[in-house]
Parts: sequence; C-alpha cells; structure tokens
Amino acid sequence: MTRSPASRVAETTEQMRSARVRFRRSLTLLVMTLVMPGSAQLLTGNRTVGRIVLRIWLGLLATVGLLVLAGLAWPGVISELLFSPFALGVLRVTLVACAIGWLVLLIDVWRIGDPLRLRQRQRLAISSLHGVLCLLLPGMLLFAAHLVSVQRSLVVDMFGSGLVSDTEAGRYNVLLLGGDAGAGREGMRPDSITVASVDEETGRTVLFGLPRNLEDVPFPEDTPMHDAFPDGFDCDECYINSLYTWATDHERRFPDDVGDVGAWATKRAVEEITGLKINYYAMVDLRGFQKLVDAVGGVTLAVPERIPIGGVGAPITGWIEPGRRHLDGFETLWFARSRATSDDYARMARQKCVMNAMLTQLSPMKVLTNFQEIADAGRQVVTTDVPAQELNELLDLARTARRLPVRSVSFVPPKIETYDPDYDEIRDMVDTAVERAEKADDADGESGSGPRTKHKRPGQTAPQGRINESNDIASACG
Repeated sequence: MTRSPASRVAETTEQMRSARVRFRRSLTLLVMTLVMPGSAQLLTGNRTVGRIVLRIWLGLLATVGLLVLAGLAWPGVISELLFSPFALGVLRVTLVACAIGWLVLLIDVWRIGDPLRLRQRQRLAISSLHGVLCLLLPGMLLFAAHLVSVQRSLVVDMFGSGLVSDTEAGRYNVLLLGGDAGAGREGMRPDSITVASVDEETGRTVLFGLPRNLEDVPFPEDTPMHDAFPDGFDCDECYINSLYTWATDHERRFPDDVGDVGAWATKRAVEEITGLKINYYAMVDLRGFQKLVDAVGGVTLAVPERIPIGGVGAPITGWIEPGRRHLDGFETLWFARSRATSDDYARMARQKCVMNAMLTQLSPMKVLTNFQEIADAGRQVVTTDVPAQELNELLDLARTARRLPVRSVSFVPPKIETYDPDYDEIRDMVDTAVERAEKADDADGESGSGPRTKHKRPGQTAPQGRINESNDIASACG
C-alpha cells in the first residue's frame, strides 16, 4: 500500500521531533553529570550507583563548604591542612578517585544517551562536547592532584619533623643565611647573615644584619667552638662566615643530634653575638637563588647606581643600570652579591632590599601560577630546620608582617668596627631596636626612613646607609 505524501511528511516530522528529544536528552544527561554527578544514573540508569555517587558528591560539597566556613572564621585552618603531609595525602587520593569516577560516569552517560542514533550534526555536537568533558574534568582533577603531590613532597623533603622551638620574650628569631660554595671557595660560606626577629602577636619585624667579616666571634660556653676558641674565633682569617666551614671540617667535635653542624654552630654564635635565642635557620644557596627568583617571575627593585656583574677575581661582564627595574633571577643575584665597586656594607643594604621585595611582591596568585617551578627551585635552593608543624604559624606571621614596615639594624661601621667589634654595644643595639619595634603602632611615623648614617665609607652611599639603619626598609629602598 502506497503511503500518501502527507503521511510521509508526518513521519519525517515525527522522526525529527524524536531526534530533537534524543539530542536534548543526551545533552541534559551530560549537564547533569557535570553539575551533579550521579543524578543522570539515578534518573535513567542504575539507581543504586546513582544514589551512592550522589551521596558521595553531596558529602564532598558539604566538606568543602565546612572548610570554607572554617577558613573564614579561623584562617589558620586552611594553612594547617595545606602543610600537613597526611591531609595532603588524603586530598591527593580523593582527587585521583574523583577524576576516575567522573570519567566512568561520563562514559556511562554516553551509553545511556546513545548519541550514535542521533542525526549527524547532533551526533557530532554531542560527541565533541562529551570528548571535551572527558578530557577537561578528569584532567583538571589529575592536575590538581599533581600539585597536591608536589606540595606534599616539598613539605616532606624540605621541612622535617624536628622539635618546635618556643618563642622567647614573645618573638620568633629566624637566622637567614645566604650560602656560597662556588668554584675556588673552600667549603660553604654564608656571606649573607641576617636575623629576622618577628613579634609573635603583631608580626612587627626587625632585620639584624651581621657583616660576613666580623672578627673575634664569641661562643656560648657549652659549645665545641668555645672549647676550641675560649677567647673568641681568633685564628687567622677566622671571620663569622668561615665558621660554617670550620664546623663542617670538625664535625666529630659536635653532638650527633645537631644535624647540620655548620648551621648549628652559626646559630649558636649569632645567639651569643646578639643575645637573641635563634629558633630556626634557613639557608639559601646563592648558586640556585636565581632559579627561585625566576620561578616567581622576577622582582622589581630600585637600583641606586650601576651594579657590576662579575668582578672580584673575575672580569666584569655587564652592568645593571640605575633606576627602577624589574630584574630576573640572574640580575637579582648579582644585585645582591656584587661588591666589585662597593663594599660588604653596601651589599648588605642591597640584600635587605631583595628580602623586602620578595616579602612584599610574592602574591598568592603568583605562587599558584608558578607553583611547580617554585617547588622545584625550593628543593634545590633552601635548607632549613623549620618543622612542618610550625609552618602554619610562621606563614600567618609572614602575611601579617608584609603589611607592616620592616625595621633594619646592621652592625657596621662607624658604630661597629668589624675588626674589633664591641659585642656589648651590639647587644644594646639589639635590645633598643626590639624595644622600639614593640612600642611602635600604626601611627608612629614609621613611614620615615629612619636615622641616616652620618659617615660615608667607600661604597656606602647615603641611601645604603639609610637601608642598613632604617625604620622602614621599603621606603629606604625606594
């Protein structure tokens, strides 16, 4: 029996309507799986699977919501989780499981929707969208799991499980060392020696700079260094920066539980010099420092004068020109270490400017977008005895400190002559600086650059003198 044209048109129309319904159904199932995993299976597939997946998804959403609320109420909660190896391990496994589960659900939705029965254009649209979601969603979760794994590895590798050091007089005192074990040098020598003293309540920070060529360094009586040098570190060319190498060469003199004997010896010496209890140390290897700066995208610094690249036993190969400039890792390294046309005291001032720039310019977004590079550079560059369980406290302090002026005190001429230092005067300077920092408030005029150095020495220009003795390093550095 021959069908009439009207019946054929009606049949075609019905087929098109049915195709549109199937297309909308397939599209809806994909969207449901994207927004509420398990809901598609609950409505059109295996309902048992759908209920299980939906409960897991709602549980994850509730957990994230609770963490967000806890983070808003107690910001330290999130930081503590981000630096807990156990919590990071659980998060990594959860992300990988979610990636696999989401991919399985998307494949199942393809089966339920049966897009191969659609018309060519509709089939192509659904297939393309499905392919994008299969790659994008699990891929994002697996990348997040990778970042979590990197973070966990960084915490485990760089930060140990050592003892937490209590504050003394309400302050954390962290010894910052810039080590250089380059070619032609005997052992590791920390040519940059700074103590960051931070109030545990307010975050107000004072940086104490110790010249690398400080002589006759005293030692506490209960140390192997005092046994060897009861009258101070007075051997030939025994400056404070050579103490690290001496301790490493005489490791058998030290207890087995001190870890890095060079860092431990330097910590104890700095305690005797300043009268401050040193809680922790962090050493940055200058050979890899430029990798760390490059990883954060460089820093912007005010260059006060032409800074040579090279010199002091090697040819000068270039210059960093004056002005406000964005420097990469190589340039920042030479800005901090160059002394071919200046002296150690000018270099100390520039190093403090670099520290301040890293503190104030390192934004959370910059860390996030360069996390892999920062983590890789950190493993190569930084060694420290800060325990992982203390990171949350110190990071909270760092966030507070970056909003406040940073004071600077350096034990340099004319107040302190490095060849014949008055250690009683140094301790008085420390006490005075700490007392002023603790009395300061937001309206005490700390935006000023602090006292100026009256006496110029070779290479120590007025701006560098202000940096070494400043109530606000950021202002003094320009």
